[in-house]
Amino acid sequence: MKKAIRKKILSKRDQIPHAIKAEKDLLIRNSLYTLSEFLDAKKILFYASFRSEVETHSMIKQTLKTGKNLILPRVYKKGHRLLLYELKDMKELNAGFMGIPEPFVPDERIVSIDDIDLVIIPGAAFDYSGNRLGYGAGYYDSLLAERKKKIPVIAIAYEEQIVDSITPEEHDVKVDIIVTDKRVIRIS
Repeated sequence: MKKAIRKKILSKRDQIPHAIKAEKDLLIRNSLYTLSEFLDAKKILFYASFRSEVETHSMIKQTLKTGKNLILPRVYKKGHRLLLYELKDMKELNAGFMGIPEPFVPDERIVSIDDIDLVIIPGAAFDYSGNRLGYGAGYYDSLLAERKKKIPVIAIAYEEQIVDSITPEEHDVKVDIIVTDKRVIRIS
């Protein structure tokens, strides 16, 4: 069931025309930047967009200019987990796991999930209860399960990625807010 939903939604996302996608990206960015959770956060975990995901490279550049600490994940395949690194410049990103842009910086810049004020997360699909359908590897679920404190988790997605219901598994971690090109969905 999850594989079928993932395939259908990713196909929809892939088919968004480039010009419309750029408009949607701008609407999502503008909405995200007005959220109190974003404004109040000093250390933000972002992701570097890949393929047809909501474009985050411009968001990363903009956030770096604001003086906030920007953290990005790097896949540690051997341990099947994400390591988090502080990024200071876009030039520190290189193609990593599966070609995804990842920070290649010294280990002195590793950051703990509990040092972060806000998490911005990718995914294939999301529902109105905050359930997230990722890409199937479980990296973000494992990372978020490590939290010792409550950290807001925001999904940024196109309206096409919102579905009525996703059946969660025991290990799945919900998001608190979903920002799309049409609305902000706060999960109560």
